[in-house]
Amino acid sequence: MLPPTPAPVDASVSALLKAWRQLRRLPQLELALAAGVSQRHLSFIESGRSKPSRGLLLGLAETLDLPLRERNLLLQAGGFAPVFAQRGLSDDDMASVRQALALVLDHQEPYPAIVLDRQWNTLLRNRAAEQLIGLLGEPADVWQRVDPSGQKNILRLCFHPQGMRPLVRNWEQVAPHMLERLQREIVAAPMDLALRELHRDLWAMAELRQAGHEDLASTGGRPKPTGTQVCLSPTVNVELGVGDITLRLFSLLSTFGTAQDVTTDELRIETFFPADDFTATFFKKLAG
Repeated sequence: MLPPTPAPVDASVSALLKAWRQLRRLPQLELALAAGVSQRHLSFIESGRSKPSRGLLLGLAETLDLPLRERNLLLQAGGFAPVFAQRGLSDDDMASVRQALALVLDHQEPYPAIVLDRQWNTLLRNRAAEQLIGLLGEPADVWQRVDPSGQKNILRLCFHPQGMRPLVRNWEQVAPHMLERLQREIVAAPMDLALRELHRDLWAMAELRQAGHEDLASTGGRPKPTGTQVCLSPTVNVELGVGDITLRLFSLLSTFGTAQDVTTDELRIETFFPADDFTATFFKKLAG
């Protein structure tokens, strides 16, 4: 059974501000002081009795550290035009971003690296990532059977019974961590219905035998402790069984730190690294 996720809030300024303030766990007075507004005025805005100015909305969004997409939505809810552009990755203005992404992907060889959007759809991949997917067959055929939508969703590739899942030998350890990470993103982006749909689909495919994968909303997206936990490794390694061998990988997620464009703000680069010498040698030979 799919664990419940927080119901999406309505799109009014009052509801959005209150929802984000509660998500950030900020008392009304603390937010008002940080944004340079009286608590009374903020209370009137949250109750719908006062309409905030464009400048005040931008100030509150900055104080709440909202993603750029959410800042635009907040402005639109207040009757103002969005401030942050959303360019296509192929636009001329994005040339420097594409160059940076290509540099990271190339530098990561012979280990896999992929560029993802906010919904975990694959936008770019390096050669090593394509070869890793090629272990399942012709990459185009693999994507077609795991994600017919054409979005090339990396999580669907991992969870689909005809994708990477049969190769993951520690599925009961890895799958909950991926679901928990996605659940945290849902809690942090309550208006994103696509993430909710993705979570429902993945949960149905996961078929986890372990109990205790409860809803994470009440813990702010953090997994609940389940007794004594022993840390055996600094990372959760994915163990892929390829024939008689086992490959061990862990990943690192990177983002742009100074994004002023919605697309750039939401881009993520996931780079994979070998967790042992055997895996490192395997990928070097695969590249050669």
